[in-house]
Amino acid sequence: MTSNVINQIAYLRTTREFPSSELNELATEANKAYLDTSAAVNVRTIGIHPTNRPAITGEGFFLFNNLKQQTLRQVYTFTTTAAITHGIKFVVPGQFTKCTGSYTDGVNTYGLFFASSVVIAGQITFYVTATQIIILVGAGAPGLQSGRIILEWLSAP
Repeated sequence: MTSNVINQIAYLRTTREFPSSELNELATEANKAYLDTSAAVNVRTIGIHPTNRPAITGEGFFLFNNLKQQTLRQVYTFTTTAAITHGIKFVVPGQFTKCTGSYTDGVNTYGLFFASSVVIAGQITFYVTATQIIILVGAGAPGLQSGRIILEWLSAP
């Protein structure tokens, strides 16, 4: 995981000991209840979408090595089709899990497609390199006034 994450402590602790000197049964039940609560809360998706640094999403992926990997999310805003430096460290193939976006021409809102490096007529699309987000504009696509791209990626295991 990275050290510049907006929500460093995203989850409730999964263990906690309540005082049990006199009320042993209460302490046992309180400990169990806390475990159940933290387990339920920790499986949710965290709805933070920052633009200045990544946030933990709350999603976990169990990949080839069967170790859990967190995903991180960051929003990138833009007003031109110039390449955007994403600042994600250690970009490797297959690291991105969800890439979405939208833009406006000042009147309507359109979806951005995470696609290949081939231009698609009538669409604005994007793809990600090791250092940048590349925006492509196909012939006949609506004009671009502003937009946002949301990237989610696997953190280092």
